[in-house]
Amino acid sequence: MTVTALSGSFPTNQDLDPVRLREAFGVFPSGVVAVAATVAGDPVGLAASSFTSVSLDPALVSFSVANSSRTWPTLRRADHLGVTVLADHHGAACRRLAGPVEQRFTDLAWTAHADGAVTLDDGLARFDCTIHREVEAGDHTLVLLRLHRYDHDRAGTAHPAHEQAGPLVFHRSGFGSVSAHVG
Repeated sequence: MTVTALSGSFPTNQDLDPVRLREAFGVFPSGVVAVAATVAGDPVGLAASSFTSVSLDPALVSFSVANSSRTWPTLRRADHLGVTVLADHHGAACRRLAGPVEQRFTDLAWTAHADGAVTLDDGLARFDCTIHREVEAGDHTLVLLRLHRYDHDRAGTAHPAHEQAGPLVFHRSGFGSVSAHVG
């Protein structure tokens, strides 16, 4: 094996312009989740495109939230958080969860669980979580969540009107879908 150093591949004086960096980050598609709970009797939630599985033992997942979020300080007070993996038909729901706080759950089918977690009824997977740890990471906070219960749609038909629903994908600052090809 030969290793060749490519001098000049990454200019050392490169300006890490936030707009261009965001574009570069955007070439990697990511799934989208709703993170929600009831706080003081009201549903509170946000959309996150940084969800990932972390560990099976203990069962952990994570997402990142901007430090400038006005929703996270309220949401993090909940005893349990619901995480819903959004399906490809949830584009409008995702935009609603990023919109005005008082309208985020308008026209959404959701369930408030006894422990305070809130999940969307027709998501591809639903998780009941508690905050395991928060890690400051630049202008975001990485939130590690411990899983307590989960439910998922094995057939990929989260909603009868959306046969074989796939995940909602955030890519290049827009929403899309992917389909799995078995072959």
